[in-house]
Amino acid sequence: MPPIAAPLSMASSDGRGGYGSCEPAEVVVEDGIAPTPDAEAPYDALSISSGDGSSSSDAELDEPPSTASRILSLALPALISLSIDPLMTLADTAFVGRYAAPNDPYPLAGLGSAAALLVFSFYAFNFLATATAPLVANRRAGGDESGAREVGGQALSLAFALGTALAAALLAFKAQLLHVMGTGVTGPQADMYAEQFLTARAVAAPAVLLCSASNGVMRGYLDTKTPTLILLGSNVVNLFLDVVLVAMLGMGPLGAGIATTTAEWIAALWFLGVLSGRIPRADSDNLAGGKGEPLSVTPILDLPKWSDIQPLIAASSTVFLRTITLQVAMSSAAAMAARSSGDGGAVAGASASVAAHQVALQLWLLCSFLCDALATASQALVADGMGRRDPEGVRDVSRTVFAWGLALGLTLSTVLWIGTASGFLTDFFTSDDGTRVELEKLLTIVILAQPLNSFVFAADGVLQGAEEFGYQAKSMALSVATAFAAFGMLEYTAVGSTLMTDGDTLVHVWCGLIALQAMRGLTSLVKLVEAPGPIDLLGKKTA
Repeated sequence: MPPIAAPLSMASSDGRGGYGSCEPAEVVVEDGIAPTPDAEAPYDALSISSGDGSSSSDAELDEPPSTASRILSLALPALISLSIDPLMTLADTAFVGRYAAPNDPYPLAGLGSAAALLVFSFYAFNFLATATAPLVANRRAGGDESGAREVGGQALSLAFALGTALAAALLAFKAQLLHVMGTGVTGPQADMYAEQFLTARAVAAPAVLLCSASNGVMRGYLDTKTPTLILLGSNVVNLFLDVVLVAMLGMGPLGAGIATTTAEWIAALWFLGVLSGRIPRADSDNLAGGKGEPLSVTPILDLPKWSDIQPLIAASSTVFLRTITLQVAMSSAAAMAARSSGDGGAVAGASASVAAHQVALQLWLLCSFLCDALATASQALVADGMGRRDPEGVRDVSRTVFAWGLALGLTLSTVLWIGTASGFLTDFFTSDDGTRVELEKLLTIVILAQPLNSFVFAADGVLQGAEEFGYQAKSMALSVATAFAAFGMLEYTAVGSTLMTDGDTLVHVWCGLIALQAMRGLTSLVKLVEAPGPIDLLGKKTA
């Protein structure tokens, strides 16, 4: 029996084999004596490996960790890593909004339009981590260390090339791109702030993509501690520079952009230093085969052979299309928010709408990343169960994740409600009266949507673990079409005027986003419960 490599592996004493080997005969227990951790065996039945590669040989064979423990062991590290990036943008938003002049929505409006464009641009390349991690892991696990390092170097080169091209495109066409995002109707002041922020942040495009590819390489070596440490460090740098440049020097969106760009380049150089072996890493036991050998992964010019990456590119392409579709919807929401006049004059009202949309969107994304931690855990555990052909185990993981997702969604709603009712959130993000009025409308929607969001993200993880990438891409396309249809009905038809008499374009935009999530949830539920499907959540096939 060849060695088994998996992100999470467990073995139990029951007939199923737990979350680990499905061939318990490979590990023989005689006279009540289990093999020691040093025994020569391709798979250690006493070892529990988590997504970060950590292991414990102290677990008892007859008391395997519960499903909840397995989910928690993966979700907590993912929670930290996934929360760091939106926290950086959230810090920029908070500092710019809080330290703007009284009743001046233009700095936050400009930052909002530019940030929406940057989120679209950067997240479109998240396949760099998605494709790199399994390529590196497959070669490393197969004993091909030089091949793993070669793929890692190729990924870094590709990331730098794409990042440089993206930076050039953002800088060359910034005026046109920002106009698409709606800066033409938010006024010249907001447009000026948007260009300042975009110019400063575009320079970080190569760094952002290098961080993404580096994260993929680290995951391939089962090291999630080092990326978390690096990203935490960069967040501290960003926060410090926000205090200096925005709060103390009053540089507004330009200062926030410089702060974030500096932090991202520090993170990228830190990643490159660790991968080249010049800087120590946080989890050396999992790197270089667990021998503590220094890594030597540096950018190279050669790209991988098409035959080597074709299966992964096929899967990544659906992820790419799905990401693009979602980002089109989110960016369109920002553009429509810019065209909302709100309750004030045409320019001031539009700026207040964009500013409120930016704050609400960052809170939405932060909560979404928290929910995505459960998706990360369910993806790994469902994939493990599918590989072992353990349908009951897959259903157990899925049901537990959905229960936790409901609890998380209700918790997030409660926290946001307390922050809104106390006035903390509006006071924290802005002092502009117009922005506060618009923001209060959106916060109600954000609060009510959290249980739905948590289900959608949990379902995403389960279906990704079952490799339903194609179905999810089609689901996303249908969901975005539903969002646009819902917005159009509310904004332009008599039905919308009957349902919502205030005619607030910004509220209609957010109702469209809720329709998007609702359709994602519905289509995911259909795939989850269908008996011929991979999950069969209700157990119809075994009933």
